[in-house]
Parts: sequence; structure tokens; C-alpha cells
Amino acid sequence: MIQTFLSIVLLLTLPFKPEEPSLRLALLKYNGGGDWYANPTSLTNLAEFCNSALGTELNADYATVEVGSADLFNYPFIHLTGHGNIVFSPAEAENLRNYLIGGGFLHADDNYGLDPYIRVALKQVFPELTLVELPFEHEIYKQKFKFPNGLPKIHEHDGKAPQGFGLIYEGRLVVFYTYECDLGDGWEDPEVHKDPPDVRQKALQMGANIVSYAFKN
Repeated sequence: MIQTFLSIVLLLTLPFKPEEPSLRLALLKYNGGGDWYANPTSLTNLAEFCNSALGTELNADYATVEVGSADLFNYPFIHLTGHGNIVFSPAEAENLRNYLIGGGFLHADDNYGLDPYIRVALKQVFPELTLVELPFEHEIYKQKFKFPNGLPKIHEHDGKAPQGFGLIYEGRLVVFYTYECDLGDGWEDPEVHKDPPDVRQKALQMGANIVSYAFKN
């Protein structure tokens, strides 16, 4: 009896530790040799920015999930990045397709050099669909933060204008591909790329728009 009483007293005097948010953004791990891990601080900073700017309750400790894993279905937002090759096995492509058809969302961000590989990989997932450039009037550019001219330019590579492409399945945008933009670099810790504060802010705001759109649709 005394032991039970002491246990209760101990529990009451321990500092309260609220549970961490269970909702996480996820980074897609793929095969082929491309550096899927390229921006290690980006999703943490994006989650924290969304929590501050949008009032979301995202766990800043993002998940890493493999393309062919059943765990994919636990995350409403998947981010893919890198500079090089991507290889999906037939089973992985089918798993990603089922995830996206079932309500999931993929944001693919060209970190310079990804373009020829992501296009082939996405064709494996949706052979019947073609990437289309989204108009500046699309809702993804008109969430909390307004981008009337489309994607912001975060880093210069080939001097090309940034473009936002999408795969649309039965009327729903399931994949958003940001090209010549480098959003993920803009989400990283400030000292990584030393981007001006206003440029980094635009990157985070556009990222928040993508998360907001993905969660609503």
C-alpha cells in the first residue's frame, strides 16, 4: 500500500512531457545511386516553418521511407530529391502508384541533375500520364503564400526559369515536380548554402504551400 502511494506521488511530481506530434513529412529513399539524402536539414526546417506559419503540428523529426515499403502509406506527404540516377523496380513502381492513387502526394525536387532520371522513373509509375507544366493560376501557388509568377528561383544553375510540373490522375495532382528551382536547398539550415534571408523565406513559403495543398487534396 505504501509502495503504491509512493508510486503515485512520484508520477505526480515528475515533469509532464507531452507526446510528440505523430504526423511527419517523409523523405523517399530510392535505389540507382542517386543521393536521395542530399538535403538532410531541409524537411526538419520545413516542418518547423509549417508549424509556425500554418499552425500545423508536424513532428520535426521527419521519416525516411523506401519506395517499396508498406510504410509509405503512413505518410500523406513524400519528398524526393537528389542529383542523379533513380531506379524503381516494377514492385516499387507499383507500390508508389498505389500510394499516390490511394490519396498520397509526392513532391519531387530537382537538386540539379535529377531531371532525366525522375522523368523515366515517373513513367514507370504512371506510363499513361505525362508531366504537364502547371499554370501560374494553379491552387498550389495560391495557398497562404501567393506566388503569382509561379515557383521562386532559389539557386542558379543553367540560367533557366523555374518550372512546376505535375502528374494529374483522375483530376487530382498526385505528383508535383519542381525543376530549376532548388527549393530543398532553400529549406536547409542557413549556413549550408548561405542564401539571403529573403530567398530562403520564399523557399520555405513555397514549401509550406506545397504541404498545405497536399494535405487539403
